[in-house]
Amino acid sequence: MSGQISRFLALLREFYDAPHRGALARAKREEDDLFMLLVFSEMMGVPNPASYHTLELLPLLYEEFHEWHVRMGMERSPLDHIRCC
Repeated sequence: MSGQISRFLALLREFYDAPHRGALARAKREEDDLFMLLVFSEMMGVPNPASYHTLELLPLLYEEFHEWHVRMGMERSPLDHIRCC
């Protein structure tokens, strides 16, 4: 009986989540893009009052930097010291 209930709940959750999945993914991607801009802004010449706090996040985000700058429409890395292309 509990197996049927859990399958029904999973189906119900899928029914409610499916129409919004694309919008939620797009919103998450936009938030991630804004966060990357905030972290890398000081290196691109944009004053960032929180640069001291975002400095320790740079090594964690280097791997995603190439995908981000291409998605933002930049052919090559805007930073001289980061060679990703």
